[in-house]
Amino acid sequence: MMQRVKRIAVMIIGMTVLLIGVALLVLPGPAFVVIPIGLAILATEYAWARRALKRVTDTTEKAAAKLNLRSMFPRRQEESSGGPDKQ
Repeated sequence: MMQRVKRIAVMIIGMTVLLIGVALLVLPGPAFVVIPIGLAILATEYAWARRALKRVTDTTEKAAAKLNLRSMFPRRQEESSGGPDKQ
């Protein structure tokens, strides 16, 4: 029962933050900061959000590499050590 309540709370909070981030795409505000935060909240419970967050972080890393900003966005620890995602 508590796990179900937690899952619903995560869904409500995460979707609210995500929708605020989407609204900030057309309104003045830091949409490109708020959207990943919403996805990170949702990723604690949902696999689709983990995949979306991974795409966002990968795209950000590629953009940083193209702009030669690699030192500002170092590789995540689990990727460089061949973490559990590597099979």
